[in-house]
Amino acid sequence: MSSPQESTQGATPGQAPSPTGIVVGIDGSEQSNCALIWAAREAKTRNLPLHLVTAYTVPIFAASGLDGGYATVDDDVIRQGAEAVLRESAAKVAHLDIQMDARVENGDAAGVLLELSETAELLVFGSRGRGGFIGRLLGSVSSALPAHAKCATVTVPLSCAKRLGEGPGSEEAIAKIEKVVIVGVDGSDQARYAVLVAAEQAQRSGSTLRIICAVQPYTGSLSWMPAPVDREALFAEIQLQLDAGEKWVRSHFPKLPIEVQLIEGSAVEVLVKASETAELVVMGTRGRGGFAGMMLGSTTDGVRHHAKGPIMVVRDREDPRQGDRSAFGPLLQA
Repeated sequence: MSSPQESTQGATPGQAPSPTGIVVGIDGSEQSNCALIWAAREAKTRNLPLHLVTAYTVPIFAASGLDGGYATVDDDVIRQGAEAVLRESAAKVAHLDIQMDARVENGDAAGVLLELSETAELLVFGSRGRGGFIGRLLGSVSSALPAHAKCATVTVPLSCAKRLGEGPGSEEAIAKIEKVVIVGVDGSDQARYAVLVAAEQAQRSGSTLRIICAVQPYTGSLSWMPAPVDREALFAEIQLQLDAGEKWVRSHFPKLPIEVQLIEGSAVEVLVKASETAELVVMGTRGRGGFAGMMLGSTTDGVRHHAKGPIMVVRDREDPRQGDRSAFGPLLQA
């Protein structure tokens, strides 16, 4: 591994080589520490390089009093502090013996990470950060990244610390984790691509793939409908499509253990609950409603903000494996 100091000297967006492995956002907070550990282990599993990245902007303060003017903070001081944070972070995962480098980028954190996502395979960050001298790498920035990043993103909440082996009570927390990768579906093309990505993740980690479809419970909010909803018929139709989808996935991953669950409940609540014990929950960036009412889009944000475990958000992409889905049975039509 090249030392963080060497790999960050003079680095600005566009100058350093574009990362092609896993990028993790670092700001020295406990949240980014959780993201770092998860990202490093994932890099080990995938045999990919890990790139530690932090970004900052030099603050400018308006002077008060009779003498107008502006004062700036010394750029070198901020950069040295950022480099120190990266060195400390790199040391935490050095024992994994993975290819790793680190870089300090001068610029808006969201813009920096979005640019790096154009070549990275995966972008990992904590759910929120501390701001501080590095600026605002996490927090509101992490909320914007899944919707705009060019690669898949993983949000790792601070509540993952114990399951990652950090702090007292970690053994008990680790024991509760199932060897399962969960993916939320709603019948949309976006969800089908997310299923393929989740299946690859489960196969890579030796886990079971669990496909979950949540159907919004009937409430008074549906009283405007012209006729009563036939819940049994609705569930039967959805189950038929889920069974066909399961056969399709098995055709591409014949050795992968697969489970399918059709659950009545709020999609956000169902997936947040599942995140407590799952290795990973995978979702698409957006959906179209579909047979579950609404699964992705705003639901993805709701799950990410309340999840108890890592959440992967997958960008919608065309995949040739989707071309034979209709051969296995009914699917939701546009």
